[in-house]
Amino acid sequence: MSFLKKNKTIILLLLILSIATFLRVWQLDSAPPGLYPDEAMNANDALTSLNNNQFKLFYPENNGREGLYFWLIALAFKIFGVSIWSLRFTSAIIGTLTVLGIYLLTKELFSKKIALLSSFFLAISFWHINFSRIGFRAILVPFLMCFSFYFLLRAFRKNNILNYIWAGVFFGLGFYSYIAFRVAVIFLGIIILTQIIKDMRWSNLWKIGLFLVVIFIVALPIGIYFLNNPLDFTGRTGGVSIFSTEQPLLEFGKSAVKIFFMFNVFGDWNWRHNYAGSPMLVWPIGILFILGMISTIKKLFSSEKYQSIFLLSWFAVMLLPAILTYEGMPHALRAIGIIPVVYIISALGGFWLFEKLSLAKMKSAKYLAAFLLIFIILYPGFRNFNKYFFDWAKKPETAMSFSNDYVKIGEYLNSLPDQVKKYVIVNEKGTPYYGLSIAAQTPIFIESAKFGKPRATYLPWQEIGQIEISPYKTVILTLYNHQAFEELQKMFPQGKIRQDEPYRFEIE
Repeated sequence: MSFLKKNKTIILLLLILSIATFLRVWQLDSAPPGLYPDEAMNANDALTSLNNNQFKLFYPENNGREGLYFWLIALAFKIFGVSIWSLRFTSAIIGTLTVLGIYLLTKELFSKKIALLSSFFLAISFWHINFSRIGFRAILVPFLMCFSFYFLLRAFRKNNILNYIWAGVFFGLGFYSYIAFRVAVIFLGIIILTQIIKDMRWSNLWKIGLFLVVIFIVALPIGIYFLNNPLDFTGRTGGVSIFSTEQPLLEFGKSAVKIFFMFNVFGDWNWRHNYAGSPMLVWPIGILFILGMISTIKKLFSSEKYQSIFLLSWFAVMLLPAILTYEGMPHALRAIGIIPVVYIISALGGFWLFEKLSLAKMKSAKYLAAFLLIFIILYPGFRNFNKYFFDWAKKPETAMSFSNDYVKIGEYLNSLPDQVKKYVIVNEKGTPYYGLSIAAQTPIFIESAKFGKPRATYLPWQEIGQIEISPYKTVILTLYNHQAFEELQKMFPQGKIRQDEPYRFEIE
């Protein structure tokens, strides 16, 4: 008993990390169903880098992507083999480590109790679980934010050079993660300025200078790349920015309203990002977030104002990548940088409510506090577990949004003997990549995962004249419009349309 009491914080943290791991790894090979072409392209580029031993700082295709995530995917492929599971396991590990990161960060800001609650909220968060199970590089942003500012706050408290260095390394790596991380520079400036005002010992300024130098050194290679390739720096941002519209102020207002309501009313409508339209925060955590936000704002005028400045600055700055765009709002992916601070604020709301009820003189209030604590822990966890694995993951809309049909095409191609001539007509719209729509990346990866490279020939519709008939058998599939088979029937009258899954055209 004394061991449990002495180590209860560590035990609870390990339990939370176990829950986080389970929710991010369980059924990872089947949920989410399918493989979205953006994920597949990330996997294909990582596999190419691994095979060629050429790891890029920046992958300019598909609107541009920073390189860190690809290096990690390649490492996962090296260790676990090439598969959808390995791709998504990369995100799952990053997501699980972020749960540890939010605990460490919140402990620096407040207390172990609030840190445990915030890490638990993140562990069971549908929002974070979802992105921890998808092959998108954006999952790096919460991870790097948590650890960079954990080490920075620890450096401020302990005045330790090593912590400043680690903070600089993690923050510098952020520039290799996802475009939304770049606005964190504004947040960093606010925190450094606040610290200088708070602690006027100018003799410590050189350590902050060292921290900035480390960031500069770590980020220098990609900075040089962007200087030489300035168009890659902006990527797709110009096309979805409110400043590209005729009425940017109006669009800003619309985005702000949608962001305001996304936590408790209407969330992201994209099935890849969310259970379409449902609030980003499950009840009652959404209510605790409101209470925590009110409490945080009120404390701006108290002795705890520096913690409030930290939280509110993080929240406001990391919302900019979402709020300054008009497309797909509210956009859970572009707002991914606020996930940790949202759950820290929610934990503050829960702690405030529990504290108020616990201090009440009425015995019934204390019973209510105990009941609320149990309810706040159990209900959201079971609700999000059921929502993700038994509701969202089973929806046909989810399978469609992750291009599950393309995975089936790839699996069918893998089942065919070598002597069968295989063609895939890429007539789906999408970002072009080496003359083909990005949609082709999904079956290409499914083939490459099994055979090392695709065995099928992928052709845009305008090049179907290149199809050569095999004396053994030829199979032609399309990624989008099955009406293309009618044209193929005219070209090859000896062929037959097979309407069982997958829909295909066969020539014996």
